[in-house]
This record gives sequence, C-alpha cells and structure tokens, in this order.
Amino acid sequence: MEPIRASVVTVSDKGYVGEREDGSGPLLADLLREMGAEVVHRTIVPDERAEIERVLIELADEVHVDLVVTTGGTGPTPRDVTPEATQAVIERKMPGLAEVLRFEGYRKTPLAVISRGVAGMRGRTLIVNLPGSPRAVREGMETLAPILPHAIKMLRGVDTEHGARSETFAQPGSETFAQPESETFAQPESETFAQPESETSAQLGSETFAQLETGHA
Repeated sequence: MEPIRASVVTVSDKGYVGEREDGSGPLLADLLREMGAEVVHRTIVPDERAEIERVLIELADEVHVDLVVTTGGTGPTPRDVTPEATQAVIERKMPGLAEVLRFEGYRKTPLAVISRGVAGMRGRTLIVNLPGSPRAVREGMETLAPILPHAIKMLRGVDTEHGARSETFAQPGSETFAQPESETFAQPESETFAQPESETSAQLGSETFAQLETGHA
C-alpha cells in the first residue's frame, strides 16, 4: 500500500499566539513517520470552531490527505471545541475509534474519559481527535497503529476481505520513514484573536508552536 498521507493539526489558543511551545504536534508528526506515514502538512490553529472547520475541510477537500489527526481542544472547558468542529465537517462517524481511544486511555488514567474526541470520515479522509498532552498523543497513537492502515485502505476503495489480516504500521521506536513536510504554509495576518470565532485563516506549517497544556484531555 502507498504511504498514508497524513496531516497534523494542533489546536491551542496559547500555541497559536506563541505563548506556549507545542509539545504534541511535533511528537505526533514523528510518531506518524515512525509508523510509515508521510506527514505532508502540519499546522496550529486557535480554539475557534470556524477556524478548525476551515482547516479540516481544506485538508480533506483540497489537499486530499488520507488522514488528519488533531491534538488538543477535546476537554470539557468552554474553549474546547475540536469535537464540535469535527462533527460539523465529517460525513460519516467512526465511533469505534474514539471509543477504543478512551477505553485504552482509561486503563492508564481515569481522566482519559474526560476527552470528548470524535472520529469520522469526510470523503476519503479520516479525521481523528486526540487530546492535547504529549502523553495522550503517544498512548493514542499506540492504540491506532494496528487500525489505521486497514481503515485507510478501505477509504481508498481497495477491496479487502472482512477478517483478513491487515497491514500494520511499524511500532514507535522502529526504523523511521521520514518524509519531507510541505513548507507552503503561512500564519494568519492577525497576531491576536478574541473569544468569538475568528474569521482569519491559519496557514499550515508554522515552525513556531506553543506548548500545549499538560492535562490528559
């Protein structure tokens, strides 16, 4: 199977304005590469529903990536709107992915059930929400590693037999398959954003990321 073309979207208010270093987005990109995926885009956006929706739609409809993994904005606070934005753009839900992520996370910490992350499909793009902490990202990708290749193959329209042994990613820590990231991303013109939904567009691939909060959700 051709490498999975993946995009990483960090959702963080403080990360977006450079007040905190993003510890989860780069880690997520590295884990995807270690698992054999090609990370073609990586970006950071504020906790603004309209902006999250815009980026997800662009990645699915224009960039045509196979997989978008978001990190951050899945908790219960008023500013955590990644699940709502994802639900607004997906055309079909894939609830089993979100359920297994919470289940496996709960085995390590009860706080994992606070995450409201969802998963689903827009066209042939799979979108999965992960929490914002580096620990949750690492544990989440360990859970997804044996699942994603078969799911992407089916989304690509490749005939598969139910119950057949699926291709699997290499586990983290194995030989990496580094792929170049696109450098054609930009930051929005605005340097600040307010609580209401922002109409500015966050460009993909900023090299300056802010540290996400360490909470599991």
